Amino acid sequence: MQLIFFDLDGTLLNEASEISIFTKETLMLLREKDIAYTVATGRTMLSAQRIVDGHDFDLPHIYNNGVTIWDPKIKQLTFENLLSNAEISTVLDCAFAQGITPFVNVIGKHHNQNHQHFIFHSETRHDAEKELVEKYFSRTDAKLLPLDALPLDSQVTNISMIGQADTINKMWLELNTYANLIAYSGPAVEGKNLRWMDVHHCLANKGAAVTNLKRQLGASKVICFGDGDNDLSMFALADESYAPENAQAEIKKSATAVIGHNHKDGIAHFLRERFSL
Repeated sequence: MQLIFFDLDGTLLNEASEISIFTKETLMLLREKDIAYTVATGRTMLSAQRIVDGHDFDLPHIYNNGVTIWDPKIKQLTFENLLSNAEISTVLDCAFAQGITPFVNVIGKHHNQNHQHFIFHSETRHDAEKELVEKYFSRTDAKLLPLDALPLDSQVTNISMIGQADTINKMWLELNTYANLIAYSGPAVEGKNLRWMDVHHCLANKGAAVTNLKRQLGASKVICFGDGDNDLSMFALADESYAPENAQAEIKKSATAVIGHNHKDGIAHFLRERFSL
């Protein structure tokens, strides 16, 4: 059994952050040939599911860079390597010191709601943060709550931030010096001079989740597609790994090969050739 793992942003998705019609048709062709595939993304389950719904991703999904695994067949959600209270405090202190609003992502029971997504955050200070709340978070099923209402026993999957590139890069460097944390960062679609950052427990990574699913599903071969630093862990264990033309330089060096740009359905074109679809 060959098992394919797709990163979403910058990889499977186009410039509109969608699965194009051509890519959708390609996924259908994979399915017809009984070639198994699923998603391995840094996105939360909340933001990714609206994208993958309707595209026959019926194997377990990897979200939050491996923290959250969702099995759509049995409707089961499992967690690995959640952030501890001490780790949360470290990230929050770093954000406040730089004048950045932290968005704390929580999944779990709250007010008797199961598997509800909550986003706890302090007051937004910058336009990019306000836009994130007003144009994105407020239109999702996530419940937005003040940071000081965060329960001590929360299941915190990750803490997200957006800001000026130099500020986020400074924080990225600092947070990656902590042994129990790992921070991933990349250019934000909201603006050229902006970057996003996600902070996780250090053991949370796509590679560990991919290894577990490979064993669980009995796959003999793993093929991965990705474009960012959070894909390196799964590239390291894959039998084949492919980076689109737009990928970070480090990812391209680690890949089996570099293929077409995500804006031009590079992954779909490669799949059709690779599997004679």
